[in-house]
Amino acid sequence: MTTRVQAAHLAHRYATALSDPPPPENFEGQSLADGAAGVALLHIERAQARTGPWKLAHRWINHAAAGELDATDSAGLFHGAPALAFVLLNTVPHGRFQALYSNAWEKLHHHVTALAHHRTEKALARIRRGELATFAEYDLFCGLTGIGAYLLRADPTSGALEQVLHYLVALTHPVTVDDHRLPGWWVAHDPNRNISAKFAQGHGNLGVAHGITGPLLLLAQALRRGVSVDGQHEAIHTICSHLDDWRQDADRGPWWPLHLTQAEFTSGQAQQHGPGRPSWCYGTPGIARAGQLAGIALDDRGLQHMYEAALYLSLTDPAQLALVRDASLCHGWAGIYQTTARAAHDSPYPHLRTLLPLLGETLSSHFRTADDQNVGLLTGTSGSALALSSLTAGAPITQTGWDACLLID
Repeated sequence: MTTRVQAAHLAHRYATALSDPPPPENFEGQSLADGAAGVALLHIERAQARTGPWKLAHRWINHAAAGELDATDSAGLFHGAPALAFVLLNTVPHGRFQALYSNAWEKLHHHVTALAHHRTEKALARIRRGELATFAEYDLFCGLTGIGAYLLRADPTSGALEQVLHYLVALTHPVTVDDHRLPGWWVAHDPNRNISAKFAQGHGNLGVAHGITGPLLLLAQALRRGVSVDGQHEAIHTICSHLDDWRQDADRGPWWPLHLTQAEFTSGQAQQHGPGRPSWCYGTPGIARAGQLAGIALDDRGLQHMYEAALYLSLTDPAQLALVRDASLCHGWAGIYQTTARAAHDSPYPHLRTLLPLLGETLSSHFRTADDQNVGLLTGTSGSALALSSLTAGAPITQTGWDACLLID
């Protein structure tokens, strides 16, 4: 049985097992990360590909939308109004289902647009006060980068997206705290959003999920699509220069530290001794995809190919691959496969494409033996099944573009 056929069987088996949502009190509907909204994405993708029934997509969409809508400042791409709007965005343009969901989507979109304006105003006011940022303000999961990812897909010419991009440009301007000049995305807390002794002066995060690579992805994706604001080119260059400064060159290729303390930033020396787990959320694959897209957006072939080589080397290093322990989208084989498939599609060279069969086999193997009962998108079976669907589909990689929520599309 070929890898593609195996993947199709696995995706079908797990999607079928996710037919009925659990009771609402036991499962958060509006969560794209680990709730019904994420499971709905799987069934929408399968319905669009004609490998699954629309009735399951409808069932999970209704479950996701059943509770009271969260359109407060705590809502982001992976929770609340933006999450539901992103899910429905995958159904609105598609024929006979447009009428069914378009009115609901338009109402959600209005909430997200208002939220984007409100939160960018607050964030720009925080910058003017000279205070440090937080993950919740700017990151992909909860912050304005995630809201911008939705807007880039749903309404790329909107004033709301323009404001988000202006904010991200401002975020790249340095700040001075206690006579220390720091990057503008420096946060006041530790990587777990707490205050701790090691990160008493906060930290700078380099990952996609919570760090500056998320904004780089959005800025590059927007520029690639012809959407730009004043200072956007310079902002991309600033982030790429920061990543270049903190690139660690090793025998098996470059890698980047997860995060930096103030002492590390001031000394120019990272304390992390070697590459961490290759993953979408924090590791070389996510950073490399961002760098590749920056190179494409800037028409800088050297930058593009450097990051493509970094991705290839990280995924041919047995020591790094041994750190990957699960099939998840966030930090496991599903995220590695999906990110590499997208990068391979945009590369003029074949080396990344040659990795896909083995990555697909490894994803299938880990998914088949997983005993995790988590059904969510980011760390559970829905995300893994979506990556298996991409493996099965070949081209186009997805029917709906669901991986826009990861900004790797």
